[in-house]
Amino acid sequence: MEKKIPFSPPDITQEEIDAVVEVLKSGWITTGPKTYEFEKNMADYCQTNHAVALNSATAGLELILKVFDIGGNDEIITTPYTYTATSNVILHRGIKPKFVDVKRDSFLIDEQGVYDAITENTKAIISVDIAGVPVDYDKLRQVLKAKKREDIILISDSAHSFGAEYKGKKVGGQMDFHVFSFHAVKNLTTAEGGAITYNNNNFKGKEDLYKEFKYTALQGQTKDALSKMKAGAWKYDILTDGLKCNMTDIMAAIGIVQLRRFDEMLSKRRQIVNIYNDILSKKEWAIIPFAKDSIKETCYHLYPLRIRGFDEEKRNQVIQMMADMDIATNVHFIPLPMLTLYRNLGYKIEDYPNAYDQYKNEISLPLYSILTLEDAQYVAEKLVECVEKTM
Repeated sequence: MEKKIPFSPPDITQEEIDAVVEVLKSGWITTGPKTYEFEKNMADYCQTNHAVALNSATAGLELILKVFDIGGNDEIITTPYTYTATSNVILHRGIKPKFVDVKRDSFLIDEQGVYDAITENTKAIISVDIAGVPVDYDKLRQVLKAKKREDIILISDSAHSFGAEYKGKKVGGQMDFHVFSFHAVKNLTTAEGGAITYNNNNFKGKEDLYKEFKYTALQGQTKDALSKMKAGAWKYDILTDGLKCNMTDIMAAIGIVQLRRFDEMLSKRRQIVNIYNDILSKKEWAIIPFAKDSIKETCYHLYPLRIRGFDEEKRNQVIQMMADMDIATNVHFIPLPMLTLYRNLGYKIEDYPNAYDQYKNEISLPLYSILTLEDAQYVAEKLVECVEKTM
């Protein structure tokens, strides 16, 4: 009998439901005590000094660029192998992103390419941890040192890598800023949501960066809603033309419970990856995704398998065959220069051959903590059938 396997449903238990109900009954549902508790718990988990909870990772990236006034003639280097959010925030600042191709046979940005791309106008580098695999953060720092440009802000789009490890520590404090996503399909979810983590609260001479992030995320207002609602405390000021991207206590309540359960969920994801690897590593055509080495370990967010010798057409055929069996798969990602917005801005995929080679034969298999090990085996076995019929 055929099974129906979705791609990435959330892992929500009665505990998360009870936590949300508690907030709904409390009389306070927007940013308040639960949000601050979640920030503290996140900072503890990531071994960082600070965490700022927001309504998305996209908002986190944009908030950093806004607070440090990056725009106009400034340059930002990033990768074409990412979701459009990484790059949209750069466009919002009036900057055309400077793309550096990924390394050959890797989803991660090429450090040598970054070195070559830096100019006197470069103000920030946004690297991307694809599928939960951290980039080599120290190598990027070495690039800046070799270029004598340690003034450049290093931002990690760590939307995929909450819970990953780099040199024995959780991802979150290695770059100047890490930005996480807690969107519905992420390892840890708050439905929508995101966070910035960092260590230096006086970075670039800021008096109190945490405070500045918080009020800039709330229209530039000096008091959050909770403070303003206290009897007689109505008066406030506006310090900047801020964004509106604060996290609510409803979202934070889900996050607090998810974080408590996180190690157990991560362990389940690792088991599923081991099953996929066990079956697929026997096949010469399977290019197994990175899991861990002596420097880093993924958080098992995605399973981006590549099929040796396949092109887009054959890969797409396999996806359709799997869909016909009610098994949902995905592709992460269509490189940005292939999308209409970026083509219209003058980008050409031919300029990023490594990104295209990674994309053309990539297929992401279902990977989530409520997928049974039996179903993971079923997915892998059906994939083998589909690929070998297509060869």
